[in-house]
Amino acid sequence: MNIAPTNTAHPAAIGLVIYAKDLARMADFYAQVLGLQVLEQDAGFVLLGGEGAEIAIVRIPEEIAATILIATPPVLREDTPLKHSFLVADLAATRERVIAAGGGTQPPDTAWEWRGQRHLDGFDPEGNVLQLREVRR
Repeated sequence: MNIAPTNTAHPAAIGLVIYAKDLARMADFYAQVLGLQVLEQDAGFVLLGGEGAEIAIVRIPEEIAATILIATPPVLREDTPLKHSFLVADLAATRERVIAAGGGTQPPDTAWEWRGQRHLDGFDPEGNVLQLREVRR
């Protein structure tokens, strides 16, 4: 991963924190899928950013991580009240990147239209549910 300089003078307009058992894999997933750059990192976190948004991937403490089993494919964490939603340039190409990076999506024919956007649900390598959105042209 390339490390870009941190810009604390102009922080991102929106940020998201994702707790991860496998810090490197999850940081790599979001960087590849969303085209984000590493802004800062250490042993406990990776801060990704680009175009006014930041995602902090934070390592789950070992004593908690030891109690979490990540299956392949992962069991979806659908019982959380949050779902990440990302606007992408090309839904089909992003779906391919999601799968290549260890996540998955619903079948393309399950995508739906709303407010001029095509939506498709998916998940990251640890089972966090996410949504991809593409502006319809």
